[in-house]
Amino acid sequence: METTTLQSDILVYCVTASSFPEGVKQAHETLHSLVPFDEKRKYFGLSWPSGDGRILYKAAAAELHPGEFSKHNLETKVISKGAYLFIDVHDFMKDIPAIGNAFQQLIHDGSIDPAGFCIEWYMGMNLCRCMVKMAF
Repeated sequence: METTTLQSDILVYCVTASSFPEGVKQAHETLHSLVPFDEKRKYFGLSWPSGDGRILYKAAAAELHPGEFSKHNLETKVISKGAYLFIDVHDFMKDIPAIGNAFQQLIHDGSIDPAGFCIEWYMGMNLCRCMVKMAF
């Protein structure tokens, strides 16, 4: 595990998955259908446990140009600036379970913020950075 620091908040626009993990792919496909794909855009997956034991999941993306998501009336979330613990998963499409395995390691670290959520940052076609916010 490594650490990184986000210097500023990231506002993202979200599409909620109908279920986890079954609805995750559809949520990302829906999000990608709303605006053109761009390598410069930041794409994420956000997840956290619900009160009833399910996992809530949202596919998310940041705007490249102000207002480009506004016509879609999407929910927004803020990925807060600060320190994050992370594990990079390379070639994640060849081993999707590696993302879950990375989060299992991260969420059991005593330094994470219990009010935070799990963040998949898709940093390219072959790299998923699995991140959790640190408590300090």
